[in-house]
Amino acid sequence: MRIAAWFCLSFLMAIPAFSPAMAAVDAVGPSGFTVSQKTHITAAPDAVWAALIQIGKWWSPEHSYSDVAANMALDAKAGGCFCEALPGGGSVQHMVVVFAKPAAMLRLRGALGPMQQMGVDGALTWTLTAKDGGTDLTMRYAVGGYVPGGFDGLSKGVDAVLSQQVTRLQRFVETGAPAAKTP
Repeated sequence: MRIAAWFCLSFLMAIPAFSPAMAAVDAVGPSGFTVSQKTHITAAPDAVWAALIQIGKWWSPEHSYSDVAANMALDAKAGGCFCEALPGGGSVQHMVVVFAKPAAMLRLRGALGPMQQMGVDGALTWTLTAKDGGTDLTMRYAVGGYVPGGFDGLSKGVDAVLSQQVTRLQRFVETGAPAAKTP
């Protein structure tokens, strides 16, 4: 239970930390929400794809159950798992791949983080489009189901966390390091 409570707290703590750079909560209602973010990455779609599927190299360890991003793996084929190895032989299935078209689109289904214990499901779509010598990347996560108290607060936390991941992916592709270096 410590992990689930910590993960929920991480989602909520991310809200103020990432508000200025947040993506967008596109829609929120009594039965779900949609968040999205678009960014331009100065690399070809095949390079962005190669980085995207190396999720353990750029995903924030703060938003993992093991506190180690390298424990995460993504098998980018239909039925493939976005999974995480846990200490002691445990594991977490974060999402399942339902559509994979290399260098173009990756779609996964599942409930991320604390939403795993709720009555919700989601579709996370990454779209890569060649543009101006680089790649326009669009991330969209649509979540539906039931959450006591509604989706408003949850949507903002998810938006903040996924905005952070998109930024980390972009940095990883463009610089080789997912986190900004501090002076």
